[in-house]
Amino acid sequence: MLPVGLLPGLGATFGVPNSATGLLVSLYAVMVAALAVPLTVATTRFARKPLLLTTLAGYAVSNALVAAAPAFAVVAVGRTVGGVTHALFFSLVIGYAPRLVSRAHVGRALALAGSGASAGLVLGVPLLTSLGTAAGWRVSFAVLAALSILTFILVSRLLPAVQAEPVSRRSERGGRRPLIAVATSNMLVFLGQFTAYTFISLLLLTSGVVPAFVGPILLACGACGLLGLWYAGRGLDRNPRRTAVAVLAVMMGAVVVLGSTWPTLAAVIVATAVWSAGFGGVPSIYQTCAVRTHAMPPERAGAWINATANVGIAGGAAIGAGLLQTAGLWSLPWVSAALIGLGLAVVLLARKSFPVRGAA
Repeated sequence: MLPVGLLPGLGATFGVPNSATGLLVSLYAVMVAALAVPLTVATTRFARKPLLLTTLAGYAVSNALVAAAPAFAVVAVGRTVGGVTHALFFSLVIGYAPRLVSRAHVGRALALAGSGASAGLVLGVPLLTSLGTAAGWRVSFAVLAALSILTFILVSRLLPAVQAEPVSRRSERGGRRPLIAVATSNMLVFLGQFTAYTFISLLLLTSGVVPAFVGPILLACGACGLLGLWYAGRGLDRNPRRTAVAVLAVMMGAVVVLGSTWPTLAAVIVATAVWSAGFGGVPSIYQTCAVRTHAMPPERAGAWINATANVGIAGGAAIGAGLLQTAGLWSLPWVSAALIGLGLAVVLLARKSFPVRGAA
């Protein structure tokens, strides 16, 4: 998601419009959406830890390519490598966590594991945006490559190995309909999220924010996402349904307020903070509910969540780019809120997918 905060700088370097630069997010996400399930199935019998380390090496290569890119086409190649890497990485992570804990703590374990994704979205993007604004966007991608190498070292030394075979061979309880509902809601919410969030820097700039303050503002708002993550981790093992409804309702309401008050600076910042708070809990909600449908082994369930999330990211960035060129910036929050609302409707209708009580 790093290009989200660096759109103006990237576009200026290569002489491309913001709408085209925003499609770097779509390119990455399309690779994940297309390859998450096939790669997960193809690597089912490979040892988990070496495979996870391979994906971390892929992240380092991807970000190094972008940091050193002499042309926009090379940036696109680097993003493609990252998308292929990401397609497998999150499926592995979602399958790893349930194997390290008892079934009664799967929700909390996935919330903890998912905190990396949430922190990357709500804190990592603002931090590296601030760095990129001060030192140039290439420095941000170089730092990300270095952090990938550091993560490789830490994982190789600290993470225990787990078995490649699924923990449980239980039959598919209730078929795959519950998982389909979870994946559908996940896709709709991510579609709505990134229709507007891909261009959040433009929404802030047009509200009167000085460019140097975009990163710090996103960082402050992103810190609120940790509240959503805490709420999700606390509630998913108790009442997944209530947790999902509350988080999505907060998100939708905040985006509506954003659309209603833009370009009033103070209101836009407050709405973005509340919006970020809600989104902080979203990845954990869908990962946990998908695994607990027991429709398929954890990695494959995670692959569907990974794939549909990135369909939403790619589609949202594309919808936002299209609206930016046609209806204008003002339309993004309204379309975003409508799509999140559809995701919430699926949660309300699919009671088996989002149960009142967490399953053991």
